[in-house]
Amino acid sequence: MFKKVFLALLFSPGLALADTLNQANTAWVLTSTALVLFMTIPGLSLFYAGLVRSKNVLSVLMQCFAITCLVSILWLAGVYSLIFSDGGDAQKVIGGLSKAFLPDINTTALVGDIPETVYFMFQMTFAIITPALIVGAFAERMKFSSMLWFSGLWLILVYLPVCHWMWGGGWLADLGAMDFAGGIVIHVSAGVAALVSALVIGRRKGFPSSAMPPHNMTMVVTGAGMLWVGWFGFNAGSALTSDGHAGMAMLVTHIGAASGSLTWMTIEWLRFGKPSVLGIVTGMVAGLGTITPASGFVGPAGALVIGITAGVVCFYATQYFKRTLKIDDSLDVFPVHGVGGITGSLLTGVFATSSLGGMGLAEGVTIAHQVGIQALAIIVTGVWSGVFSYLILKVLDKWLGLRVTIDEEVQGLDTVLHEETGYLDL
Repeated sequence: MFKKVFLALLFSPGLALADTLNQANTAWVLTSTALVLFMTIPGLSLFYAGLVRSKNVLSVLMQCFAITCLVSILWLAGVYSLIFSDGGDAQKVIGGLSKAFLPDINTTALVGDIPETVYFMFQMTFAIITPALIVGAFAERMKFSSMLWFSGLWLILVYLPVCHWMWGGGWLADLGAMDFAGGIVIHVSAGVAALVSALVIGRRKGFPSSAMPPHNMTMVVTGAGMLWVGWFGFNAGSALTSDGHAGMAMLVTHIGAASGSLTWMTIEWLRFGKPSVLGIVTGMVAGLGTITPASGFVGPAGALVIGITAGVVCFYATQYFKRTLKIDDSLDVFPVHGVGGITGSLLTGVFATSSLGGMGLAEGVTIAHQVGIQALAIIVTGVWSGVFSYLILKVLDKWLGLRVTIDEEVQGLDTVLHEETGYLDL
């Protein structure tokens, strides 16, 4: 029962939880909103931009920036409404359009005990970073126009329904699926879309025979640090309160990131003889993505196990997809975010139980039953994202073409698509 009540408190925007504004909660969610947007611009932007070759650094920065703008307008135009407003008889599947363009919004409208304007902005930052994550899969070879169309259509056809099913009063929430801050809604959906994108668009010229190392590791670490700090808004902000729930979510998020980092670093050190900076920051991202669905439901010990598991599973997933299958998911979006989201969502069903230090499962629900529900939510989300990502990509390929030409790819997207360069030759 605790879980269902807790989810209702968190993710039912139409639920009147209070008659008056709570200034402390409002201040925290305002701060969290800024932190989550900070994760995309500049955090993810710098992280991804440093990982690509120097001739493509601006293209990645441009993609993250443009997605931020595009998703913001689509969110206002109706995506927010279709996720978080009353859908009537279709409520379990989709919301309505009563909140499109926010016709009745004012400074006194509340969602729970925070302003609806703040809730709108907070949820919007989640919608922004999700398609931005997918950019890493087709970096260095996708047309800018096709990227924009893909991101917008994917937001509407994939993110919108999945988010409603889980957080907008849809059928996955009714089923009892647990996803505190986006392990399924964000990381599984984006990770599967990234894998499909990498397969459909094909490998970069020279992959895997030619080395394509990050061009600026200083930029990568700077972006990674911003992601770590911003993730506190991502997870702890999802409590929508400035109380012990937010504090616990922040604590377990930090433990997950730290343990994921150290685990990945240790494996690399033992296997290759030296610990790499790229490895420790990638382990951090894996730990953060994996703890995300569990962050409001588990305790510190559970977070430690989840973080260590993330470091191991995501490391070997990355090696397998890159070296064995030779799939050119340029910046390892699926093996880090997708596999991490799957792993964390399954482990949520284990470590949320009170006997293992978690917040507790619903009355009468066993660990096995909860893990089964988690697995079903993962499968449904993965299949939905995979099918629609494939269809969107195929349509765009016929209409606009997905890839730049080989000559343009060799020249670099910065010059070809934007007539600019990231660095001047002095």
